[in-house]
Amino acid sequence: MALINSQPRSASAATPTADGPVPRYTSALASLTVLFFMMGFITCLNDILIPYLKGLFTLSYAKANLVNFCFFGAYLVMGVPAGQVVKRLGYKRGMLVGFLVAALGCFLFYPAAESRTFGLFLGALFVLATGIVTLQVAGNPYVSILGPAETASSRLTLTQAFNSLATFIAPILGSVLILSHLPDLKKLSAGQAASLDITAVQYLYLGIGAVLVVISLVLSLIKLPQLAHEPAPAGDTQRAWHHRHLLLGLVGIFAYVGAEVAIGSHIVSYLGQPEVLGMSPQAAGVRVAFYWGAAMIGRFIGIGVLRVLRPGRVLAFNAVGAILLVLVSINTTGNTAMVTILAVGLMNSIMFPVIFTLAVAGLGRHTEDASGLLSAAIVGGAIIPPLFGLMADSTLGGGGVHALRLAFALPVLCYGYIVWYGLRGSRRLAG
Repeated sequence: MALINSQPRSASAATPTADGPVPRYTSALASLTVLFFMMGFITCLNDILIPYLKGLFTLSYAKANLVNFCFFGAYLVMGVPAGQVVKRLGYKRGMLVGFLVAALGCFLFYPAAESRTFGLFLGALFVLATGIVTLQVAGNPYVSILGPAETASSRLTLTQAFNSLATFIAPILGSVLILSHLPDLKKLSAGQAASLDITAVQYLYLGIGAVLVVISLVLSLIKLPQLAHEPAPAGDTQRAWHHRHLLLGLVGIFAYVGAEVAIGSHIVSYLGQPEVLGMSPQAAGVRVAFYWGAAMIGRFIGIGVLRVLRPGRVLAFNAVGAILLVLVSINTTGNTAMVTILAVGLMNSIMFPVIFTLAVAGLGRHTEDASGLLSAAIVGGAIIPPLFGLMADSTLGGGGVHALRLAFALPVLCYGYIVWYGLRGSRRLAG
């Protein structure tokens, strides 16, 4: 499979393919929505898995966040290697590899749950995440350059909207199938934890693994447009990381993913606090769906908005909105605190596709390498949530809900950087 033309000019720049002289971009994008749906579904299940494992192994917030550390740590370890795999095999074969590796990770959940060993859970998550990393590296740049450059942010936002649809469904399904078996964490004894039902987790991930295998088989039969890119000029030694807007975009992806995951992973615990709403894990888990559902709505809205407004300004506006919503939530109680923290999902909606497309803009043949680097930056989901957990475990502020609220200052700092990147950091310097 020929490498894709990473210089985002227009659809007419495509070379002939097996589908005809003009690639059918619409059918290709439609096929890729399945990829983004499954990535979102699997990733969002971590928000349900964390409180489940916290109860199963009686973990602190910091230790429970090792789930995020292991899952998103795979992005740092495997991001660049995945970029090289995609560069060598091509985008379609790279996606096939990603689906199969992710399926293997899902299947490993069965022995991990059977042995009730936290370390095996983390190992299965790392394998699963490696597959997701490969899918990210192949899918995101493919969508962003599969058409005119001026609509790249809107196009990636469209596919990410289906990612958000999955993140809306996953917490509801996970709450019913997993958290419904989890008793009140405050009253959970060691003996109760040892006897918790594990079959729901086993069957759920076995089912997901089977679906991933089926998708890979179907994808192998689909013809995707293939575009050839221009060779490097003689004597050219420039690399992807020589571009300022890409390097600053790496920090932007790091901050965004870290903030989004830190908030999403602690909504169940946050809403369970007596001073907020005192919800049960299952009831709070269902509310997590609204956090991701708001992101889905925002992305569908963003498809049109990003066609008429500058992406950088839209990014900065949303980041400011996220800051204000977090601050209101941690300074209120009851339904106001819940609604405002869930509404942060609406502000998160367009952040990833906009930061990604701004960071790879104009990189030409370096787009594949840049995608690997940007995927590695998703490690923010492994670093920031554990730091959030350490702050939530602290005794500063009296512990409990006070310390948990204090921890939300960390996402606020992340969103502050994103405001700056949208207005200043994403600008491409001449020369």
